[in-house]
Amino acid sequence: MLSIILFSLLSFITGAATPGEAQRAELLFVGDAMQHQAQLDRAKELGGDRYDYSDCFTLIAPEVTAADYAVCNLEVPLGGGPSYSGYPCFSAPDSYAKALKDAGFDLFLTANNHCLDRRDKAARRTLTALDSLGVDHIGTYHDAAQREKSVPFIKDINGIKFGFLNYTYGTNGIEPAEGIEVALIDRPRMADEIRKTREAGAEIVVVTIHWGVEYVLLQNKNQEDIAKFLTDQGADLIIGGHPHVIQPMKVVRNEKEDKDVLIVYSLGNFISNMKTADTRGGALVRAVVERDDDGVARFKYADYDTFFSAKPAGGNSNFKVIPSWMPEKIPAAQKAHWELFDRGAQRIFDKHNVNVPRKHK
Repeated sequence: MLSIILFSLLSFITGAATPGEAQRAELLFVGDAMQHQAQLDRAKELGGDRYDYSDCFTLIAPEVTAADYAVCNLEVPLGGGPSYSGYPCFSAPDSYAKALKDAGFDLFLTANNHCLDRRDKAARRTLTALDSLGVDHIGTYHDAAQREKSVPFIKDINGIKFGFLNYTYGTNGIEPAEGIEVALIDRPRMADEIRKTREAGAEIVVVTIHWGVEYVLLQNKNQEDIAKFLTDQGADLIIGGHPHVIQPMKVVRNEKEDKDVLIVYSLGNFISNMKTADTRGGALVRAVVERDDDGVARFKYADYDTFFSAKPAGGNSNFKVIPSWMPEKIPAAQKAHWELFDRGAQRIFDKHNVNVPRKHK
């Protein structure tokens, strides 16, 4: 009896499945976490030198923390100040990343076209700052040797081993000058790292990828070709970003390995100061993995929701991510913008999604 009690207590603490209980893990993904100049200016107005982001994610945080593991694309270097900047060469304070961590994000993606905006020094400082926050991060590395040591990155989530990889199409023409390592979309390298990740024990391989054409609501042939390549290499989840607008998501069949694969072409913006209707929000996707009776962990299903990136609405308000299922929280002056974004996203998803439904109607 004592052993049963101890096992149950250990299972509660670790999240491991109890005897007879199926192992299950829910992952959550959002798109591009931006910091434009207006966002920086507002955070400074509210917090002084501290840069206050404490109210940006309070409404979405319960959804993020409800997942077993949550992933965001940090599309800004953490340059360390004293000056910070928005587009075209981003640099944000550490308090921004801390706010994302406090909202519940566990894994920060750093391979994107803006990761070298403040050159190698800031790219390396970003890694050091994320380490100090105690969050996971992949995609850029201090040098090639660290990449070799850090890949594969495998995380045990509720007793299921997930391998995560992150790649970008480029870095806006800025070349590494001091040996910083950026994981680029390179088919032989990706295939090799997927293989190594699987050989290291990953049961589910997640490839997060920065690709596509900005502001275009449908994926292009290049994205489709790369997604097919990654599927053929055995990836289970393929999660895309970069276009700053949403693109379709679908479940496809890998007949060779007899399994379903989730492909998300773009999750759009998570938070930003962009102004056109399609860029005013984004999507989150939840992916559920379960271990079957045969002992094999498999991707089971996914669903999505949308959210709106609201601008400050007077008083002490800040830029704020507002879930679409909380329309009463959207400032009255911005409801028309939210409706344009959400209806546009819904049209794309209704027409082009395959087996990825919306959770909150």
